[in-house]
Amino acid sequence: MNKQLLKTGLTLGLALFMSSAVTLASPTLQEGSHGHDVLLLQKKLQAVGYKITSVDGVYGSETERAVAEFQRDNKIRITGIVNNATWRALQKAKKVKWGVDVPKPAAKESGTLASKRPLAPNNAPILAKGKVGALLKTARSYIGVPYAFGGTTPKAFDCSGYLQYVFAKNGINIPRTADEQYKLGLRTNSSKQLVPGDLVFFTTYEPGASHCGIYLGDGEFIHASSSKGVRVDALSDTYWAPRYLGGKHIVK
Repeated sequence: MNKQLLKTGLTLGLALFMSSAVTLASPTLQEGSHGHDVLLLQKKLQAVGYKITSVDGVYGSETERAVAEFQRDNKIRITGIVNNATWRALQKAKKVKWGVDVPKPAAKESGTLASKRPLAPNNAPILAKGKVGALLKTARSYIGVPYAFGGTTPKAFDCSGYLQYVFAKNGINIPRTADEQYKLGLRTNSSKQLVPGDLVFFTTYEPGASHCGIYLGDGEFIHASSSKGVRVDALSDTYWAPRYLGGKHIVK
């Protein structure tokens, strides 16, 4: 009974809140926000087809990713932050229904790279030594591509979207997010044990692996920097050194 009342209340609250989003000052929500407004946001995103597994009123990384995907799909500046423009678009949004009238689009992997390759296994090397050179050449070919949160194509990358795209171009399907990519390969005890092609991870905006790159050798790595796009930096850099979480050995 209580669960049914709560569900009914959330549904009514969502409808009333979203219907007044245009005329009233809508709350700005971002990672770290919490409360009823976040709960309504999560319910609405879920209702229109975006993946939200934890409808808990806490604006975490999953909610931020869903918001960024919604902004991308609705041609709103991708920030992962819910502003008035995002609220207005959410008010009008309707769930896409696949069926006889609307064919489901073909599956996509890493932006425009279509593939049915299985996901690379965790806790094991996944990159053949003979393919390292080709992978690093691919990685370097995108130097200068700008950064965008949620970016997964050469138009713009975020850090994990960049890695996923580069590996897909070389026949390896890896997870989409940095925390999932951190499960790949074998942990190295020291950066001196890294070889070109291995992965490096950093803690930036949230605990754990929240930024990633590909080790090039000689203490350098290539990554999609939020400030300057795809570029090469040193592990000893004064910004990156204190944020270094560890390396994962993926070359076999």
